Amino acid sequence: MERLVVVSNRTADLGGKTLSGGLAVGIVDALKSSGGMWMGWNGDIVDKSRSMDARVETYDNVASLTMPLTKEEHNNYYLGFANKVLWPTFHYRLDLMDYRTEFARSYARVNGKFADILHPHLRDDDLVWVHDYHLIPLASELRAKGCNHKIGFFLHIPFPPSDIFSAIPRHQWLRECLLQFDLIGFQTQNDADNFCRYLKGNSDVKFLSPDRIRWHDRTIKIGHFPIGIDVDQFAAMAQETDEEIQLERKRRSLLKRFQVISADRLDYSKGLPQRMKAFRKFLDTSPEYRGHAEYLQVASPSREDVTAYSDIRGELEQLSGAVNGKHADINWAPIQYINQSISRERLALLFRCSLIGLITPLRDGMNLVAKEYIAAQDDEDPGILILSRFAGAAEELGDALIVNPYDVNEVAQAIKKAATMPMDERKARHRNLFSQISTNNADLWQRRYVAALRSVEPNVQRAQLSSHAKWRKEPGMGTMSNSRH
Repeated sequence: MERLVVVSNRTADLGGKTLSGGLAVGIVDALKSSGGMWMGWNGDIVDKSRSMDARVETYDNVASLTMPLTKEEHNNYYLGFANKVLWPTFHYRLDLMDYRTEFARSYARVNGKFADILHPHLRDDDLVWVHDYHLIPLASELRAKGCNHKIGFFLHIPFPPSDIFSAIPRHQWLRECLLQFDLIGFQTQNDADNFCRYLKGNSDVKFLSPDRIRWHDRTIKIGHFPIGIDVDQFAAMAQETDEEIQLERKRRSLLKRFQVISADRLDYSKGLPQRMKAFRKFLDTSPEYRGHAEYLQVASPSREDVTAYSDIRGELEQLSGAVNGKHADINWAPIQYINQSISRERLALLFRCSLIGLITPLRDGMNLVAKEYIAAQDDEDPGILILSRFAGAAEELGDALIVNPYDVNEVAQAIKKAATMPMDERKARHRNLFSQISTNNADLWQRRYVAALRSVEPNVQRAQLSSHAKWRKEPGMGTMSNSRH
């Protein structure tokens, strides 16, 4: 059986006892099943003068191949092109895109560096699985080195409509980089459809079927593979005992109070201010719940060097203060806002004792927090999930209360509906949701993707320019030779 080689911007802690997130759980299981390697940045930022040697560590039959980044690479590749150009654009926020040529040049160079380090470690029959928007040019870099391996790409964030993606300067370059992969995977059917519509309007690819295209001498498969979680692991964490949380739960029960919970990274794509405004609207329009409904917003810090994130932190602090100032009394504060990281173990317990999970991103590739909230619930007294229609998870979780996160009135009404929902309906919705996440879990996600990658038609490659060689060869903003406009 072929060895699986995973490449992502960051790697999991393979030596740790507990892995967090669907990506880590699903991939480590796949790597351990047949042996493999995981490559990525180790999190270190170094001066150019220091050694840039990669480090290889082995854990049983899995190798970890990691490297540092220089300050310039971190600023321009990671904070720059990845998180000031691709992240906002893929989340439909062109107003926040900050494009600079030096960002794109560094992005291409760092992908070349990944390829330089990875290539000597590849075996002839390896399957290479590349993850997320940081590494779109990696297949192009590997092909330039004569790599004929089957190489797959999986995008964990949304893929935007054609008009939005084509607003990225030199989007044609990104397109040609993507077309060097053998399998291009997305979280949802909508994301895959957006990519296909973009190709039909901006390239000369030939569609052999809805999910197979021909480009020059290459056949490429396109599919959607919704990521899941390790349901059993998260459900077990939610049943552990924590005296502090248990006491708080008893206090709310005695006072006839319930908790609404949200837990996200501090990111403008998550719609956190809109959620607070919706909860404020709920209190304004349903005064009978004042003194009884409590909203806990956990917003862990994220990319604090990017201005947009400090702006949203300030907005949340102002909103939570305004709501508490208007409605709180000496025995009750409606909003508790926490701007720090909380362990998954503690989050699982908090989810279990919260009547409502308010998960309403403005745009999200999947949103595993929604699935974790479901996994944490007590079958005999389950909470209700309120979910944004713009989260990828909404394609699967139709028994949640699906809302438009931009409409604070609709979200406020959903909070009221959840607060008054009969137990029989709560249980029925939870049974269906739990069945869905148990079936489409992290293990099935990785097995479906790896099986699809194994089954793709082999493409014998001609010599290709690397992505950063193309960048140097074609300066400016001109279109690539095979584009049609």
